[in-house]
Amino acid sequence: MDTRFVGIPEVTEAPSVAVVVDVMRAFTVAAWAFARGADKIVLAGSLEEALDLTAGHPDRVALKDGPLVPGFELVNSPGLLRSADLAGRTVVQKTTAGTVGALAVKDAPLVLCAGFVVAEATARLLRERGAERVTFVVTGEDGRADEDLACAQYIAGRAGGDGADAAGFLRRAAASRAATELARGVRQGVHPDDVALCLEADRFPFAMVAAQEDSLMVLRPRPVPRPG
Repeated sequence: MDTRFVGIPEVTEAPSVAVVVDVMRAFTVAAWAFARGADKIVLAGSLEEALDLTAGHPDRVALKDGPLVPGFELVNSPGLLRSADLAGRTVVQKTTAGTVGALAVKDAPLVLCAGFVVAEATARLLRERGAERVTFVVTGEDGRADEDLACAQYIAGRAGGDGADAAGFLRRAAASRAATELARGVRQGVHPDDVALCLEADRFPFAMVAAQEDSLMVLRPRPVPRPG
């Protein structure tokens, strides 16, 4: 498998297959939202769009980075989300990096969104699809976020069949700038368990596929059974 690892500013054209990685915390949160019963996640381009998409729709709930503000019911924290009841609801998510990265590759034929919690399922889906060329979009810090790069490299290794073990990649992520800031409470809208939850490798048995539906970029879970 031919792989590229790029930051969002380096996305200049639609790749054939894109894996958008945001470990801390957008796509860890997305996976938890599906685990808590969400039907789908709409990836919004702005806070204003997120509010517009939820206005007048009681089945929709808006989610953002940072502290809660009027109109938003959820924040971008897996620790705070894990007790939410989202059964049958649509989450409209706007974050600083993850949703931006997914929208940057919205024209790609296959877009997967990932963190460590869905890494193995993502790799299996890439193998199932026979992906030969994959662009990994490292969303944090303009492509320099080591937690996202470590996760992307782990997925690439698993997809390529090299039997990569998660431990070393998780250690890198745990030592990253984002993990340090979350642990120290530098960011707002944070739960003390967020870092640990973001570093639970392969917790969920589904990948997350984003595709355009009625001009919106919509993320849905795709179960990927383990072999055997």
